[in-house]
Amino acid sequence: MHQLTLAEITRGLADKKFSSEELTKTLLARITQLDPQLNSFISLTEELALQQAKAADARRANGESGALLGAPIAHKDLFCTQGIRTSCGSKMLDNFKAPYDATVVAKLAAAGAVTLGKTNMDEFAMGSANESSYYGAVKNPWNLEHVPGGSSGGSAAAVAARLLPAATGTDTGGSIRQPAALTNLTGLKPTYGRVSRWGMIAYASSLDQGGPLARTAEDCAILLQGMAGFDPNDSTSIDEPVPDYSAGLNGSLQGLRIGVPKEYFGAGLDPRIAELIQDSVKALQKLGAVIKEISLPNMQHAIPAYYVIAPAEASSNLSRFDGVRFGYRCEDPKNLIDLYKRSRGEGFGPEVQRRIMVGAYALSAGYYDAYYLKAQKIRRLIKNDFMAAFNEVDIILGPTTPNPAWKLGAKNSDPVAAYLEDVYTITANLAGLPGLSMPAGFVDGLPVGVQLLAPYFQEGRLLNVAHQYQLNTDWHTRTPTGF
Repeated sequence: MHQLTLAEITRGLADKKFSSEELTKTLLARITQLDPQLNSFISLTEELALQQAKAADARRANGESGALLGAPIAHKDLFCTQGIRTSCGSKMLDNFKAPYDATVVAKLAAAGAVTLGKTNMDEFAMGSANESSYYGAVKNPWNLEHVPGGSSGGSAAAVAARLLPAATGTDTGGSIRQPAALTNLTGLKPTYGRVSRWGMIAYASSLDQGGPLARTAEDCAILLQGMAGFDPNDSTSIDEPVPDYSAGLNGSLQGLRIGVPKEYFGAGLDPRIAELIQDSVKALQKLGAVIKEISLPNMQHAIPAYYVIAPAEASSNLSRFDGVRFGYRCEDPKNLIDLYKRSRGEGFGPEVQRRIMVGAYALSAGYYDAYYLKAQKIRRLIKNDFMAAFNEVDIILGPTTPNPAWKLGAKNSDPVAAYLEDVYTITANLAGLPGLSMPAGFVDGLPVGVQLLAPYFQEGRLLNVAHQYQLNTDWHTRTPTGF
């Protein structure tokens, strides 16, 4: 049963080939057996999962149906789940049990999804490797000596290792798409505002967006359907109708205009990945797509702009973790200042401290105009580049990452080298656009992803292209050895 996709599970439950309770018990046993190799889960929620599975089976017995009714998933451990530890991968929140459900959690639970647990992640979603977690690094199931990508690396590793069919993630600068690429999955970052951020612990509020990680575009369509929609609790949520994503998967690609930016193929890209991207272009051409070279001239400024804006917002968002209201509190503080200093110094890991310091500096008097304001102007230029490009093409295609997964610890002494791995993904977050990564081949036995970007609220178009591509390729069907 563990090899079934989410769509196959939906059909199997509808045809009474197995029950949600049977499936849940099978996957919980598999997680217990195999996850010690991967470290992809922070918390398992066996009691809740079996309770939800029994309830889903009862609903089906009463004639109810639904694509997610009885389907097992997991949540990245920054989605608040009532009464269950929500740690954000940090010592700061190691003892925090959320008093309410995030909107995403509540919507998926109402649709009948079964929560198996909370997945490991980079601390406060800050990282590209899933090595900054207080609970230890997550391993890539394709090679246990390599990273799975971050910050949603726990969700990605768990799905790639067939511990469950799909999981939620969040994407601030590529944190769904990059781990999807490095673990041979399909991962989708929706348009900013498409999925509610209420109850999702914030890293950078103007960039964060929740989305699905699964093996296929078809599965991502099912999970996104359950996650998307307007939420009055979230002031950044957009009141835009949610289309039937599954119904749009089978549209023809005949005449689809695909833009390939020339800036994507510079010196930093592994030439073997460039070759695989060209192969995916040819595959889409065979399906009727028309390819056009385009330009995104301000892409070169994306990384410096992002690494001013994101840390600035993080320094503001994380100021609430002060040892007073909730979270980690140091022992025997001498006074209030000592309480603040030691609680934050002991509760936050080095990468989080680094970004808070950078952000506080960028927002400080005398430097705001020089750094933060300038970065926001660059952000607008990047958005303008995309708007101009989408006047010429329907989809933009390129690599998701410049390199395949690197070895654990390889970039720990050089944070900037890790930041450069986000070069192709962060522009979508700066512009608020939807982006998808899908499997495109292997380099040295490690997966490679191809990224698709579309205009606002065109997630359906991305899923349609990815689904048609997956009907004609088999990269997404490959399973890591041992899993």
